[in-house]
Amino acid sequence: MVLLEFAPSLPLSAFIRVYRVVHFVFDDAAKIPFKPYPPKPEHCLSFYPRDTEKVQFADNGKTISNLKTVIIGQQAGVTNRYVGRDFLVFQVVFSPGALYRLTGIPSIELNNGYIDAEAIFPNSVKEVNDKINDAKGYPEMVSVVEAFLAGRIAICKKDFNSIDRLSNLMLRADQSPKIEWLAGEACLSLRQFERKFMERMGVSPRYFNKVIRFENAFRMKNKYPQLSWFVIAIECGYYDYQHLVKDYQAFTQKTPIDFHALDLKSPERKFGEADTY
Repeated sequence: MVLLEFAPSLPLSAFIRVYRVVHFVFDDAAKIPFKPYPPKPEHCLSFYPRDTEKVQFADNGKTISNLKTVIIGQQAGVTNRYVGRDFLVFQVVFSPGALYRLTGIPSIELNNGYIDAEAIFPNSVKEVNDKINDAKGYPEMVSVVEAFLAGRIAICKKDFNSIDRLSNLMLRADQSPKIEWLAGEACLSLRQFERKFMERMGVSPRYFNKVIRFENAFRMKNKYPQLSWFVIAIECGYYDYQHLVKDYQAFTQKTPIDFHALDLKSPERKFGEADTY
């Protein structure tokens, strides 16, 4: 099994946070477990050049399948992912605000979406998918995707905004910055800042901070399974364990212990790997 991340080239780094590659082949398709995928503070473009995945929204049971290229908006809940035997996904994780800049589509319209990318990037993404499948290695896949993205950036629909810089700061900050401070840095009133942030990120800045903190706790448990949930809660900026439980129940409808037990059955665990990126 392969779980890899690649940094974008310098010219694309203002638009792309990272490229992720997940690749594995199961001997028996009938025994592949599903992966419960919790909310992340990100927008993605995913290419599936081989077997695709079926996505089931845990809150309402809605399913989507057989899409070869997908735009994934900000999620509010868990999606259960069912993959094929020969599974390869090349995922572009956009920098905050970058997908809005590339498409001009208000990000709130993509919330909880698993959208056919051919409807947004007609024709070109299908060709990219074919080239990824034919690539002789993962670095060549990166080159193929970067060539496609460079062309899209050249016809970018929206300009860079200070909110893009500040939302990126929120992702990297050790402590969640105050929303009032962020609005001041953007030279906007609080109401203006929240409205423009929603347009570019799809959610309010407070909600974005909440998802960041939750994801940090989820990743920390996977990376350091020996840590107690109380220690993780404090390290990630929660007041106490019950504060962490509240967020877990809001995002996954489960306690941290119960959701972690479900994650332990994910496909990558069969190969001795954990979802830590």
